[in-house]
Amino acid sequence: MKADQPPIGTILLALADPTRRLLLDTLVEEGLASATTLAAHLPVSRQAVAKHLIVLEDAGLVTGRRAGREVLYRISPEPLNESADWLAELAGRWERRLSAIKRAAEEGDR
Repeated sequence: MKADQPPIGTILLALADPTRRLLLDTLVEEGLASATTLAAHLPVSRQAVAKHLIVLEDAGLVTGRRAGREVLYRISPEPLNESADWLAELAGRWERRLSAIKRAAEEGDR
């Protein structure tokens, strides 16, 4: 992770909530949307959406820019990409560890 981005724990915590994941899914489809537009797609109030967007913004997963009286949000892919890279690297290390254990067990059976 880059030094100017939130720690991965903050990102994973933000992604742990199903409503926030739905918000991200909707933003992927919409590209750019206000809290009001996003609330129309979800079974929660506009105020709840706004609170979830703050968490996503604090985690660096979305950015907002003012457009008149509204704030329009969009996905910030960098933290998602870097988190996915870290998870893939962790999974690879785990697979290598399991392979080593399997080889050791197979050699012990001989």
